[in-house]
Formats: sequence, C-alpha cells, structure tokens
Amino acid sequence: MNPLGESQGKTEFERDWSARFREFARAHDDDAGIAGWSPTGLAARLRHFEHYFEASRARGLWLDAGCGAGTYSRHLRQLGAEVIGLDYSFDALRKARLRDDIGVVYVAGDVTRLPLRGESFDGVLCFGVTQALSGSEAAVRALTAVTRAGGEVWIDGLNAWCIPHVFEVVSRRLLGRRAHLRYERPGQVLRAMRAAGWQPELYWLPIVPARWARFQRLLEAHWVKRLLHAVLPLGALLSHSFVVRARRA
Repeated sequence: MNPLGESQGKTEFERDWSARFREFARAHDDDAGIAGWSPTGLAARLRHFEHYFEASRARGLWLDAGCGAGTYSRHLRQLGAEVIGLDYSFDALRKARLRDDIGVVYVAGDVTRLPLRGESFDGVLCFGVTQALSGSEAAVRALTAVTRAGGEVWIDGLNAWCIPHVFEVVSRRLLGRRAHLRYERPGQVLRAMRAAGWQPELYWLPIVPARWARFQRLLEAHWVKRLLHAVLPLGALLSHSFVVRARRA
C-alpha cells in the first residue's frame, strides 16, 4: 500500500522515476547521490541559486518541494527562514533529518498534490523535480497556490534546447528507446507562470559533465552569465538547465 497514494493519476514515466528516486535515496548517503546528481553538478546548482537569490528574501516560511537530502532546505534555514522540506521518498527524508541540526521540518508529500494550506508560504523552491514529471503545469499550479501574495516561487528544468539534449532525444528515438528524462522548453514554464498570474524571470544554468568539472568555474564567470542572458539563442543552446523565479504582485 502506498501511503501517499502516488500511483493514482501517475503516468508510467512518473512511476518509473518515483521508483528511481527511492533507489537513489536507499543507495546513497551524500546529498548529490540522493538527488541523482553528480557532486560537481549539485555544487554548481547551489552556487547558481546563491548568485541570484536575494538573501534578504529568506524570511517567513519557505517550502522546499522535492527536497531530497535537504541541501536547499538547510541553506534557506541558515539564511534565517523557517523551512519545510517535502519529498515523497521516506528514505530521503530520513537521511535529511539525520544531517539536520538547525530546525528544518520534513514532511512526506507529492509536489503535484501538496498536502498544504493555500497561500501559507512566503517562498517556494522546486529544484530537480520537473524532469521526472510528464508536464510541469500541475506542479506550477500547486506551487503557486500555496504561496502568498508578495512571495516568490523558484522552479528549474532541464533545457530542451541544449545541443547535447537535442542530440540525446534524437538518438533515443532513432534507436527506439523510451525517454530517460523529460527536457523542458523554458517558454512552457514561463507561460504557465504568467497564466497563474505571476511575473517570471529566466536564468540560464550551464553545467559541464563531471569529467570536465575543472571548466565549470569558467562558465560561472560574470561575463559569461551576462553573455548567455544577452544573447538568447546562445543561452538556450549552451545551457544544460534553466531556473525560473516568479513573483506574485
């Protein structure tokens, strides 16, 4: 029996990813492994968030939806926010609690059907989740519904326009293999946010493969960030991921 009722309404793709995330949590004890990232990839993502996030916004109550081992939950708590970390993997939640000594509250739940009261959070993060969903619309609706006016929502996705991702999708189709991940067109998330009445901003996130990690810092240089955002096609073709920050007027 599934205590969260997750099989209801889930596609085969989503059920496979749910099982995969649970296996990550059982098999690994490091934050990156539990989340399914490489250590260098997770570190790059956290630095990217720190670069764009205004620390003064870490006030009130925040939700880390799909918290995994609690990397971002602890970061927000250290900045001064009260934080609830939510995940559907009990193993991930157990390991998050074991490494937490600063008062994050961890609960079990599904990002697309949040067991939370509407407009109860000052901010919401949802990182590393949408690639395991068949679509982002339900997650966007759920995340925005629990965020108060004046709050903000952060959500990321794997960039569908990135050249290596395009090559992978085409190769798998030619070989008759099922999709391994869902790559997202950033415009879809931006439109979903605007449809919900939110004002979104887009940030490109270039990440190199772990074997080339020594070049990651070059991509994080200030002039590279400015170039990727100034030349939209360049950012779209070269960025592994993207992050959307949306604020509610």
